[in-house]
Amino acid sequence: MSDPTGAGAPVTDEEIFTGHEGGKLSVAATRPISSPRDLSIAYTPGVAKVSRAIAEDAAKAKRYTWADRLVVVVSDGTAVLGLGDIGASASLPVMEGKSVLFKTFGGLDSIPLVLDTTDVDEIVETMVRLRPSYGAVNLEDVSAPRCFELEDKLKEALDCPVMHDDQHGTAIVTLAALRGANLVLDRAIADQRVVVSGAGAAGVACARILQEAGIGDVTVLDSRGIIHEGREGLNPVKQRLAATTNKAGLKGGLAEALEGADVFLGLSGATIDEALLGRMSGGGIVFALSNPDPEVHPDVAARYASIVATGRSDFPNQINNVLAFPGVFRGALDSGARAITEGMKLAAAEAIVSVAMDDLGPDRIVPSPLDPRVAPEVAAAVAKAAQADGVTD
Repeated sequence: MSDPTGAGAPVTDEEIFTGHEGGKLSVAATRPISSPRDLSIAYTPGVAKVSRAIAEDAAKAKRYTWADRLVVVVSDGTAVLGLGDIGASASLPVMEGKSVLFKTFGGLDSIPLVLDTTDVDEIVETMVRLRPSYGAVNLEDVSAPRCFELEDKLKEALDCPVMHDDQHGTAIVTLAALRGANLVLDRAIADQRVVVSGAGAAGVACARILQEAGIGDVTVLDSRGIIHEGREGLNPVKQRLAATTNKAGLKGGLAEALEGADVFLGLSGATIDEALLGRMSGGGIVFALSNPDPEVHPDVAARYASIVATGRSDFPNQINNVLAFPGVFRGALDSGARAITEGMKLAAAEAIVSVAMDDLGPDRIVPSPLDPRVAPEVAAAVAKAAQADGVTD
């Protein structure tokens, strides 16, 4: 029987470790050095002329160095994949992989930068001091709620695009997938209530982008239940959620939240009882995105929902951040954007679903992460939005 996901046979441990041996990155020269003349141009004495020109006009660094096109993947190793706080060194293989994806899908040079500190101000200071060496910052695998403070401070301190992919990459692709699902089902998101299980980095960002996109209502839960106004012990991030979500005024846990809900969005890692899905409105949408184990097995979710998606490559409808971040950063850098705006994120989501329009279906609500059309379409849409939002040079 054919494999509809294209995942193929399971990957062995030997293949995994062999694939990482010696790291996954290297630096390649863009100009050959095969003669004394080449050497005198690339290095001394010729390089001195370029350095003097940049010293006189710093803007020339954009043309004569790679910094303006370089994305740094920054992590402190505190929230790595499903592994948690494993530290900077152990996070490096993940960040190397992210840099490989930037090059493969976005055509952007990228280097991993793992920092042996969890102090937000120290990370900000480090990135400010390194600013001449890069063009954009992709924050990765930083624990909540510190990730919110860190991103906000970096955006304030730096004059270049900054995005925490665990937040906004996930949110962009989730919105695209919800758009695709609703097109298949001929429904409008303005009429829907979404239950978001998990109030970490991804959960908060998904709630926010859904609100920006005009969702009817969002109910967000953390480990203590529904986040609502008047609930004690909420941190500032959750206080803002309480003030802007849960229009229905619900209290309690997942059972109360799912009663009559149209969409379940799992971002918590907690397994849920399938009976709870029976509380949703008929023919709902279930996105069980925790990896490696979804909150509910997709075959089980399909008993209750019309459309099911996961974060895994071995099931249909994979919600994968690689659909978003390469194109988002490419579009931001192509346009000379100084920041990544909400409008740019919304434009990215629309571009993603547009690529899948020709063959949308219950098992294809977003394009394949390997579809070569995605990153260019996203980049073009993001660049256009950056200009419209007035954040370009």
